Amino acid sequence: MSYELTIEPLGQTIEVEEDQTILDAALRAGIWLPHACCHGLCATCKIQVVDGEVEHGEASSFALMDFERDEGKALACCARLQSDVVIEAEIEEEPDAESIPVRDFHGTVSRIDSLTPTIKGVFVTLDEPIHFQAGQYINFDIRGGECSRAFSLANPPATGREVELNIRIVPGGQGTTWVHQELKAGDRVKLSGPYGRFFVRKSAPEGLIFMAGGSGLSSPRSMILDLLEAGDTRPITLVYGQRTRAELYYHDDFLALAERHANFSYVPALSDEGPESGWSGHRGFVHEAAKAHFDGDFRGHKAYLCGPPPMIDACITTLMQGRLFENDIYTEKFFSAADVQQVRSPLFKRI
Repeated sequence: MSYELTIEPLGQTIEVEEDQTILDAALRAGIWLPHACCHGLCATCKIQVVDGEVEHGEASSFALMDFERDEGKALACCARLQSDVVIEAEIEEEPDAESIPVRDFHGTVSRIDSLTPTIKGVFVTLDEPIHFQAGQYINFDIRGGECSRAFSLANPPATGREVELNIRIVPGGQGTTWVHQELKAGDRVKLSGPYGRFFVRKSAPEGLIFMAGGSGLSSPRSMILDLLEAGDTRPITLVYGQRTRAELYYHDDFLALAERHANFSYVPALSDEGPESGWSGHRGFVHEAAKAHFDGDFRGHKAYLCGPPPMIDACITTLMQGRLFENDIYTEKFFSAADVQQVRSPLFKRI
């Protein structure tokens, strides 16, 4: 059985399967709805049901309160149709955004590299190429579809059929433990995508600052490689932080890129490197390294932030203190049930 979903203010009507969420149906039809966690936790995908009936699914009472349900609100990532439905959603026009329908892809793990003691580089050769914008992510099936996890694409779109995922092991994490301990080259896997609204505004003339921490380097790496391969001439700066030198992956590659491209600067920062190591780069956190590199003045740039929520919040504060404001700052966060109390910075309406 299927129902019809009409999305306002677009005025578009799509078909939705009985067991399909509103968000999944919209994305697979090439219609972007605001979203972030995809687990009913963050409230980014909140919509207004104008007509018809929905079932709220696993929406948390934190993200969707009882009085909101009574008012006809729902979370698109959890809500399923029980009749033909009309919804209203806040959809912002993004001139640089591509409308790419979400699809399912199958492929074979071509290799797995140990990038750091805690991060694996998983390379998958797909049966057919995936088209995406640098900065987007995919959902990766775990143990043949038992569950799925979101991982950013670390390769530029031009690489074709082989995609790269940089996956940090999370202690006790079902998905990342499986990747690190059981997944191997030759295994067949399934993924879906592309997802996300994290991409470079290529029509904007401002210089670009990328700030990343941990395995949050994936999206900025894809974006930077895509820009440099296309011959972009704007100033591009990557500020990347890890705790120790052993965790600082693709360090030599970025140094080489900075040598080859006069418009690219690389600023690595280590927050917990021992004094005996001889590390000559910045010691401290990403936001501190960025402030020092730009002498506290970020005007004339657009900033793209990807990493753990505390890092992003510290970077936002530093950027705004340096005269860069909401319209020029873009962030990407992934959420789990453990992040429910760290939904997003109150300074921002969107992610």
